[in-house]
Amino acid sequence: MSATEPSEAVVNAWVGLMRAQQVALQAIEADLKQAGLPPLGWYDALLELRRAEGGALRPLELQQRLLLAQHNVSRLIDRLEEAGHVHRSPCSSDGRGQMVSITESGRALLDRIWPIYRAAIAAHVGARLDNDTDAATLARLLGQLTARR
Repeated sequence: MSATEPSEAVVNAWVGLMRAQQVALQAIEADLKQAGLPPLGWYDALLELRRAEGGALRPLELQQRLLLAQHNVSRLIDRLEEAGHVHRSPCSSDGRGQMVSITESGRALLDRIWPIYRAAIAAHVGARLDNDTDAATLARLLGQLTARR
C-alpha cells in the first residue's frame, strides 16, 4: 500500500471513524440539551481550564488543547464569560496578552454536566461495545492514530 493510495480497508476505517464520531457526538449533545445543559464544547473548554495550572490559560493555549479554530474559541470564551463561567484578565508576563480563568460557576457547571455526560458515554459508546476488552482495543487503535510521530 502506498502512502498516496489508501487501501479500501483504510478508506472504510476512515469513513467508519468519522461516522462513529458524528453519531456519538450528536447523541451526547442531544442528551445534554434534553437535560437543559449547554453544548459539549462548554464542558471541554471548562475542563481544560480546570486542568490547567492555576485554572487559567491564554486563549491560544486553550485553542490548541481544544483543536478549534481561533475565531470559534474566541466566541466560545465570549459566551462562557457572558454566562459567568470564565473570567478574562491581563497576562502578568505579557501586558498585551490575556488569561482566561475558570470561575466557581464554571467549576459548578462541570460538576452538573459530568453525570449526564458520563451516562451518555456509557449509553452511546459503552453499550455498543461487547465488553471492556473491545473498548481497550478501540482505545489502543485510536491511540495509534493520535500518537505523534
